[in-house]
Amino acid sequence: MLMTIIVLMMKDIKKFVEGAVNFGTIGAGTIGQGIAGHLVAAGHRVVLSNRRGPDTLSETVARLGPLATAGTVAEAASAEMVFLAVGWPDIPAALADVPSWDGRILVDTSNQIAGSTMEDYVDLGSETGSEFVARHAPGARLVKAFNTLYARYIVPDPRHAEGRQLLFYAGDNTDAKADFRTVAEEIGFAPVDAGSLRDGGRLMQVGGPLSALHALKQD
Repeated sequence: MLMTIIVLMMKDIKKFVEGAVNFGTIGAGTIGQGIAGHLVAAGHRVVLSNRRGPDTLSETVARLGPLATAGTVAEAASAEMVFLAVGWPDIPAALADVPSWDGRILVDTSNQIAGSTMEDYVDLGSETGSEFVARHAPGARLVKAFNTLYARYIVPDPRHAEGRQLLFYAGDNTDAKADFRTVAEEIGFAPVDAGSLRDGGRLMQVGGPLSALHALKQD
């Protein structure tokens, strides 16, 4: 029995390393396209989606190349790892289009800012932004990531002569975090585990000590 479990775990790890994983994005703005670009460059298939429909993404997927396709939100969310990259006010509606997550990984890149400035910060009290997102995506294994970085540090190649771009992440599921870490390292980032959605999420969200922290790891 133990040997069977180990074999299954090794197959899952091998699947992430060898590029057999499909990815999806809910949202295809700057962040969604940037992450998709890194995944495509690493040889992965990515389905991008937005609220306006697949037809509006034809130029985007053409630019990203043949590994990128456009789909509905439900189609993108059927991937094994999905990146949520929509504005804060759009999160409930975007996730409502997904009938079931069935344990798939949802990477939340959002910050609870309802507008374009820090004055539009949404105070959730004791709840973190990712806990809010998790409530709207029951059954998903949620990982928080990318929200501490400005887009100009996400979109370009994270590998620099001085080192790799640090990428903080948080989550409550150990296996989901391990899978995300594998992917983050493969596309060039230097991932750093910040802890749980509650504690790590609080460190990472707007106003926390890791928010807007840009740093490189010297390898």
